[in-house]
Amino acid sequence: MHEKAGERPDRRRQVTGTLVALVTIALGAVVILAPLALPEIVRVAGAGLVVVGLATVIGVDGAGHSGWWARVLTGLAAAAAGVVVLVWESASIRSLLWVMVAALIVHGVHTIVVALRSETDSRVAGVFSGTAAVLFGLLCLAWPVLAIELIKFGVGAWLVFVGLRGLMDALLHRRGHGGPARAGVGRMRRWGRTILAVAVFLVVVALAICSALLLRGDDRPGPDDFYSVAGPLPADPGVLLRAETLTTGVPDGADAWRILYTTTRPDDTVTVASGTVIAPTDRQSDALPLLSIAHGTTGIVPRCAPSLSPTPFADGAGAALTRMVTDHGWAGVISDYVGLGTSGMHPYLVGQAEARNVLDASRAAQQLDGVTLGTDTVVWGHSQGGHGALWTGQIAGDYAPELELKGIAGMAPATDLYTLAEASKSEVGGKTVSAYIAESWNEVYPGLDLSGHLNPGTAHGVEKIGELCFNEQDAIAALVRGTQIPEQVFPDAVLDGDLGETLRENSPTGPWPAPVLIAQGLADPLVKPTMQQTWVDARCAEGEPLDYRTYPGLDHNGVVAADSPLTPQLVQWTLDRWSGEAPTPTC
Repeated sequence: MHEKAGERPDRRRQVTGTLVALVTIALGAVVILAPLALPEIVRVAGAGLVVVGLATVIGVDGAGHSGWWARVLTGLAAAAAGVVVLVWESASIRSLLWVMVAALIVHGVHTIVVALRSETDSRVAGVFSGTAAVLFGLLCLAWPVLAIELIKFGVGAWLVFVGLRGLMDALLHRRGHGGPARAGVGRMRRWGRTILAVAVFLVVVALAICSALLLRGDDRPGPDDFYSVAGPLPADPGVLLRAETLTTGVPDGADAWRILYTTTRPDDTVTVASGTVIAPTDRQSDALPLLSIAHGTTGIVPRCAPSLSPTPFADGAGAALTRMVTDHGWAGVISDYVGLGTSGMHPYLVGQAEARNVLDASRAAQQLDGVTLGTDTVVWGHSQGGHGALWTGQIAGDYAPELELKGIAGMAPATDLYTLAEASKSEVGGKTVSAYIAESWNEVYPGLDLSGHLNPGTAHGVEKIGELCFNEQDAIAALVRGTQIPEQVFPDAVLDGDLGETLRENSPTGPWPAPVLIAQGLADPLVKPTMQQTWVDARCAEGEPLDYRTYPGLDHNGVVAADSPLTPQLVQWTLDRWSGEAPTPTC
């Protein structure tokens, strides 16, 4: 049987459509399966845009039939976007993603327009597939880099979907050509395309809903009137301004209070800070032993204060603190730090600021009615709080000479800030911490002009992270936001310049007036064990008698967990400092 002349262009179109569909599917498979870094994934996806654009131009993308001018313009736009992604090597990943998103949205809108001009069953498939493309584009705007795997699988799946849709059209059209079963095959093709489009649409909608839930953070209340003061402040730091009973998150057998007190900034100007005090319910009139605690990272904005948290005493070594209070009769005071609870930007990882806040909280706690405290204290801190605890010991003799420090314990402390920033600059946790530094230090150290020296494409993620706390549900949102930052926050030239010098200036180096305990989990992905070992070795070489203890298999939070071997050791080490037992330095 001879082939009719009119069928030859149609067959050539089928063959071309099949080849283009197969190439699109192959590119999608490469994006999904190949172990590519994010820049390579984006560029392979750019190649996919070129193929999809060409398929649209020649009308084999499975999107239906439309006017040649609309098809050509849409296809050329997608192909041009793909070319831009492929050749614009100097652009940031975020800029390339914007180009890809624009192409996705244009392609989706074109598919919807074509569908609305088609017959009923084609209209349903086109509207769902076009809407899915637009939604996925908008999803990429909200999650520019949720993770390499999300972009990888999302873009790859979209390319596979477009290819399968075109392949289905080409193959089913060929099967139904010229035979009595053509109408049935046509219905099969349209129903298959509709089912595929609806399935992809539902997947994208599910992703959008999950995105909204993950990114919204929590609904914790902001600071109330307790945290603000009208009128002039006392000239002296460490003055208790007000206190009120705290009942939320207080362990059984303990009483607690929120406090507001005066402290100073590193430039010696007086300001206010808030905090909490905890003491055993069963207490006598004698002075209680005092723990002065520097808390770990909770964020940099006022609503992130530990005293506003439903678990104000769970931070860091919270299990050890509970034992000290309820089993051994100690009191504890925890500064929120300036800018957490009180107004203004929190000076994150600024050693002098943290230390002054901790010392002044200890002074203010002595003025609290119903609790008698002495002037001797042991200082604890985990993570950022470990940094603050070491700085507290470093400046205590000059800033608060009336307080006698019996011991200083830093758990996974942020010690060498420059090395910490350098070692984790490309990791999610490191990007999150760098975002807090960028937002905080841009105000605390305006001369650094950090907002003007971030890597291209990181500013949006940095700003969003700065608005989130680093505990409860907000912590998940902050880390997820960290995955959106496609590159390290600070360029190497900035890290090696004035920022690096300021990081070094805020790294604690001693000397310390009391025995020092450093505890480090050897599976810590944030505060690197190698960094900590180098810092400890340097301090030992300078004659500082540190007690350095390591814990195999424990990560950043695991080292201070209730079941950590450190917890009973920390309790006993603290009791030994109070009773005057000889310290046990490892160097």
